[in-house]
Amino acid sequence: QVQLVESGGGLVQAGGSLRLSCVASGSIFSINAMGWYRQAPAKQRELVATITSGGSANYADSVKGRFTISRDNAKNLVYLQMNTLNLEDTAVYYCHAVLKSTSGGYYWDSWGQGTQVTVSS
Repeated sequence: QVQLVESGGGLVQAGGSLRLSCVASGSIFSINAMGWYRQAPAKQRELVATITSGGSANYADSVKGRFTISRDNAKNLVYLQMNTLNLEDTAVYYCHAVLKSTSGGYYWDSWGQGTQVTVSS
């Protein structure tokens, strides 16, 4: 059993900052990529940022220069520092990991339950 649990969401004014955290726990053998996706009302889920186990990061164009993804491999944690938030950043943010469990097999996708980020004017 593997679980991803997000924290750090909330309500913030435009121009403000938030930091999201996600911890992966359970029967984890190895984690490859980790990342954050978001889904706004009536929109499809979209990639925000991903990071490999080696620390290489990739960002959506809409967040480049404002958001920073990082991870702590020893603690199975991934963070998303979000600065200069705007109204379009309002969404449910989901943690994602590509991991392999201790029971063996292949790498598979695991998702958190999501955390709401609301940016107000």
